[in-house]
This record gives sequence, C-alpha cells and structure tokens, in this order.
Amino acid sequence: MNITTFMDRLWDRDIVPTLMDYIRIPNISPLFDPDWDNRGHMARAVALFEAWAKKHLAKLPGAKVEVVKLKGRTPLIFIEVPGKAPGTVLLYGHLDKQPEMKGWSDGLDPWKPVLKDGKLYGRGGADDGYAMFAALSALLALAESRTPHARCVITIEAGEESGSPDLPFYIEHLSDRIGIPDLVVCLDSGCANYDQLWLTTSLRGIAAGLLTVRVLTEGVHSGDASGIVPSSFRIFRRLLSRIEDETSGSMKPEEFFVEVPADRLQQAKDAASVLGDDVFAKLPFAGATKPMAETCEEMVLNRTWKPQLAVIGMDGYPLPENAGNVLLPFTTAKLSLRTPPTCDAPAAVEALKRILETDPPYGAEVTFEAQAGQSGWNAPALAPWLERSLGRASTVHFGRSVAFMGEGGSIPFMAQLGEKYPGTQFVVTGLLGPGSNAHGPNEFLHIPAAKKISACIAVVLMDHARR
Repeated sequence: MNITTFMDRLWDRDIVPTLMDYIRIPNISPLFDPDWDNRGHMARAVALFEAWAKKHLAKLPGAKVEVVKLKGRTPLIFIEVPGKAPGTVLLYGHLDKQPEMKGWSDGLDPWKPVLKDGKLYGRGGADDGYAMFAALSALLALAESRTPHARCVITIEAGEESGSPDLPFYIEHLSDRIGIPDLVVCLDSGCANYDQLWLTTSLRGIAAGLLTVRVLTEGVHSGDASGIVPSSFRIFRRLLSRIEDETSGSMKPEEFFVEVPADRLQQAKDAASVLGDDVFAKLPFAGATKPMAETCEEMVLNRTWKPQLAVIGMDGYPLPENAGNVLLPFTTAKLSLRTPPTCDAPAAVEALKRILETDPPYGAEVTFEAQAGQSGWNAPALAPWLERSLGRASTVHFGRSVAFMGEGGSIPFMAQLGEKYPGTQFVVTGLLGPGSNAHGPNEFLHIPAAKKISACIAVVLMDHARR
C-alpha cells in the first residue's frame, strides 16, 4: 500500500467534507460561552465526530468509541483500538473552539467553510478539529497494509480552549482503561513551516487575570475633574511599568524567568538558521512595524523561553464615536502573561497580584483578579528509536529532515501528562503554521500538510511496535 495515496483518498473523500460540517458548528469553549450545554453546539460536534469514528472503526477489529460525560463537565470522546504489539499509545486532540473574532477577509467566515488552494478556512479546523481524523487515518493506513501497532487510546476533549479544567477528572476516571502509555502523541501544536515535520520540544505556561483600577464611583465631566482626579488609565499604565519595560517589552520581575537549558538554546539557534527571516516575515505586521528583537535567534527564544505580556481585553471605555468629554471611573484590562516552560505559573500569578496591588498610586482602588495559572512543559529527551523514526517519517513524507522548536502557546494536558506518566515519550506536533492564525481571523487548516502529518504518525506507530 502507498500511504500517500491512501491519505489522499481518505482525506479528500471523507475527512475534508466532515471537517467542513464541523466548521459550521459554533461549538465555542465554555470559558467563552457559559451557556454552551443548553445551546447544544458542543453535543452536535461530538455527535459528528462519534459518527465518523464509528463508521471507520469497523475496519479496525475490536475498536470501539464512547462519549464519556461526567456530570457538570464537557464531554470527552474515548476511542480504544486494540494492538498486536506491546505497549500503549495515547493520542490527544480537542474539538472545542475559540470565539469567532472580528476581521475575517471578504468571502471568509468563521462558521462557513471555504476550501481554497489546499487550505480549509474556518474556525477550529486547524485548532484542533483535524486531530481525531489524523490519528484514526494513521491507524487505518496501518490496518490497510496489515502493519502491526500497539494498543492505541484516543482522547478528544471539549474544554482545551478553556484551559482543560475537566480533563484531569476524565484521566482519573478512565485511568484503568487508559493504562500507562509509553508514548503520547499530541496533535494540537504548531509548525514553523509546512515543508517538514516539526516536533514541539517545549510549551510556555500562562498567568492571566483582570486588572482593575478605579478612581471614581461614576464618570465626571473632564472639564471639572481632570487635574484633580488622576486618570485610571495613567495609573494602569504605571502599574504595567512595574512588570514590563515599555521600551524593550522585557519583563522585570525575576519570578517570571528561568534558566534556558543548553539543548533548547541550541535548538533555537538551529530553528532560526532553518527559518531565517520567516521567523517574523510570516506575521502580518502593519505599516513599518519591526520585530522586537534584532536577531532571529532572539525572536525564537523570546517566543518560546522568555516571559511576555499581552493586554488582550479592555473594559471601561466607550467606542470612540460614543465618547463624551468624561473622566472615566475605571479601567479594567485582561492581562495574559506567557511564562517560560519550567516557570511555576501559579507562583507567577501570585507575584502579579502582589506587585500590581501593593501601594497603588494615589491610593486608587486596584484589584487583580487571577483567572489562570497553568505551568508549561519541557519535553523529555527522545529515545533513540523515536528520534530515528521522526527523522525517517519527515524525510519520507515531507522530503526534508525533522526540525525541533519550542512553541509559545500552552497545551495544559502535556504538563498534566508529564507529571502523571514520568518516563513517557512524547510526540507533540501540529499544523498551526504560517498564516493559519488559530484564535484569530482567517484560520485555516493546511490540507497537504495534514495528510503528511497523518502519514508521519503512521510511521511512528509502526516503529513504536518494532522498537
């Protein structure tokens, strides 16, 4: 069997049409839609995935799929595929989505799939609707060629975009059925290009919360109050300067930093060498905006092992067209601090609260309401068999060698698994590459790369059985 031909046929005829149906479902993660259960969108997405899995599991003897639903929690799709080789492989993905976001280009829409130039546009295709299909297509390819593999367990959760609050309960609930995996495959990460297989070696954590500065009980005419009442925005700006150098963008508190391991420094250098200016050229800079760092290597390290702050939401301000001459009573901002992979994110949240709330300027009312403190993840060293397998898979199916780089985002499940299963090998990869824009407008799934990653996973499962 030619695995490339198999993947082309299965993806084009069966997987892509199903993903198009999935994109049409606005199954927004519970953090952004508290009424998710009553709306029924999540249940529709789960049913779509379950039906596809049931249809194709008939080709995998003894395989079964179950939707597990613990009370008060998002559902989880649990698939078991028996194997003929020793060991257990756990494959992971999620199907909940980020909100639609503004700014989609003409002709594109978060809930209307568009297939164009090998890219499937729409919310959730790349993050992370394709994961279950990639995992099962790899197993189906092995079954087609009668190639043995170990027992495989696939978990597709519905709360990753909310920080995976329900997943630890499911892992505990299903622990006897999962067993102890010796290999974990996660398909929810990124790639720096679509030309080779990219292995994620680390993930940053996150420390987030709402910072509120209140100076008045109600808005007051600026002609009457300005010069007497301090601006809540100016105080907010001063407080941010406690944690961030506004000139360089560097964080200040030592609690946010870690020593970068030597192997990760070398990988950052190697990745920068492979990518060159593509490290930053892939991003939609406006006007003459330039990158924060001077070298591509610095940019890679900034994105993967250095803490960085983003203000991702504001409240207390009217739209410009509705703004009167009023000194506003408060400023509220949502802060998102990406923490290094080995940084204690809950401790970083505590540090944020202490630094921002202590001794507020002018005695203003300042509160920091913590919302998230999730530590990152640093992958264990690759076993020799797995390193060889990844290299072979990338060379055969992409025509280029495998590449290694940390990612700037978070996958809470990886840190949880790393703690629960020490010694387990990890393959963390994905399709969140240049232009795919997960969480933003114009998100797309790169179909040719999706087929190749599916083929690479098949190779890894085959080599895992032969190790």
